[in-house]
Amino acid sequence: MNLFSYDINRKYSKTVAYFSMEFAVDQALKIYAGGLGFLAGSHMRSAYDLKQSVIGVGLLWSFGYYDQSRNEDLTLRPTFTRKFYYFLEELPVRVTVKVHHEDVVVKAFLLRPDVFGTAPMILLSTDTDENDYLSRTITHKLYDGNERTRVAQEIILGIGGAKVLAALEQTVDIYHMNEGHALPLVYELYDRYKNMDEVRKHVVFTTHTPEAAGNEIHNFNFLHEMGFFNDLSPETARRISGYEENDDFSLTVGALRSAKIANGVSKIHGTVANEMWVDVENRCEIISITNAQNKKFWRDKTLIRALDEHEDYEVIARKKHLKRVLFDTVADQTGKMFDPEVLTIVWARRFAEYKRPGLLKYDFERFVRLIKRTDRPVQIIWAGKPYPTDQGATDLFNELIRISHHYKNMAVLVGYELALSRLLKQGSDVWLNTPRITREASGTSGMTASMNGSIHFSIDDGWHPEFARDGKNAFTIPALDYVLSVEEQDRLDNQHMMDILEERIIPTYYDRPDEWVKIMKNAMSDIEVDFDSGRMAAEYYDRMFTV
Repeated sequence: MNLFSYDINRKYSKTVAYFSMEFAVDQALKIYAGGLGFLAGSHMRSAYDLKQSVIGVGLLWSFGYYDQSRNEDLTLRPTFTRKFYYFLEELPVRVTVKVHHEDVVVKAFLLRPDVFGTAPMILLSTDTDENDYLSRTITHKLYDGNERTRVAQEIILGIGGAKVLAALEQTVDIYHMNEGHALPLVYELYDRYKNMDEVRKHVVFTTHTPEAAGNEIHNFNFLHEMGFFNDLSPETARRISGYEENDDFSLTVGALRSAKIANGVSKIHGTVANEMWVDVENRCEIISITNAQNKKFWRDKTLIRALDEHEDYEVIARKKHLKRVLFDTVADQTGKMFDPEVLTIVWARRFAEYKRPGLLKYDFERFVRLIKRTDRPVQIIWAGKPYPTDQGATDLFNELIRISHHYKNMAVLVGYELALSRLLKQGSDVWLNTPRITREASGTSGMTASMNGSIHFSIDDGWHPEFARDGKNAFTIPALDYVLSVEEQDRLDNQHMMDILEERIIPTYYDRPDEWVKIMKNAMSDIEVDFDSGRMAAEYYDRMFTV
């Protein structure tokens, strides 16, 4: 079956199956949680732009990740609504995958390239009448909090995805695991090739996080009982995975031992990943390929036209228009009327502790002085999705909402998905990024903000050091020694951030508007080539798929 509606560029004719737990390709297709999905979505769009022989393989989440709604006091309420997608085409194949000794039927849907301008994507679902209720729930919710369900999801993605591709008679040269979730595909391939050296020739792996929580570990015997290793005996699974004695099975380590090559997602992350996994025997080489985003999808075309025509007044006018569009959403959600003339700072991404969404208010008295100033005022917007069972992140989200009740120029928005993300990036003046140093593998939200003239103000981590010219196209919070205590890092980073904000950013915006516009223009120009996902998609072929 031909899944492609375009002629493949001969340069990219090696067929790649790109396995990912989430994809963010359009607001209408809610099968993503955050940055991993945004990255995968941009990759699929650039694969289409370059006419690459890439097939995306993911799961069709019946209820998505979750929908952000509000309680009566405006605090966060996660809701789950069944989604229906009439633009997907059900494929004429069914495969069976064993999960915990039970046969689970997997059906597949096709997202054709011409729907959203992506590589063809195959989305798998167990939510079908052939399965019992428990089996149907496997593909109900992305990143289900139950360990058994989570592992079952990974089995369906890896083994089910490989089987569906075979049932569709797709010749696949390279299986690309975008994070370790799809690792069970390795054991399906081993069943075919009977040789791990042969399997490795066809597998590559991208690791996205130096966070311990992002590198899953499960008990080996539990995984075997669940069917993670396909039909392999425990002895065979242990031998080919290098876990002959250890019962704590890391998906990342398993992937590093099963791939011919792996990559981190920024230069810093490549170094950190090599340090993290230096003691792993028989692991593959880890290189770095810096993440990127699809500029054709993310950029405001009118703003870029003004940039290209070298008309500063048009850049200024368009930016103010984009701010007004964003502020309509602020008013709709919060009843607050923001002013497009006022410097607007946005912190928006997945709510996680290491990203420190509350760093701006660490010194609360100083924060209040900032938010209450009448000369050179600021407006601050937060948005993002905490993991629904992460009580700490949810509590912080709700704390920010409660604080915002007291200030007309502070807002916390819900519904942080592709559409709101684009509004925030196009309508902000400053995009604030505050991860703890070495904990941000890449971070891509600042790239799409910079594409729209929102100045990246960031800890010097992830992709930022590869882009930033402090005071020229971005502002940089100086790096700290990461061996300092968490408390000391937070205190110093807050102090440095507030100093830069008060002494450099605010005065530049209000007192030297020509200089501010120059920084905006530099950001939009400097982000143009190296951080467009066309570069990234081509680099994967050159350095991972064809080596």
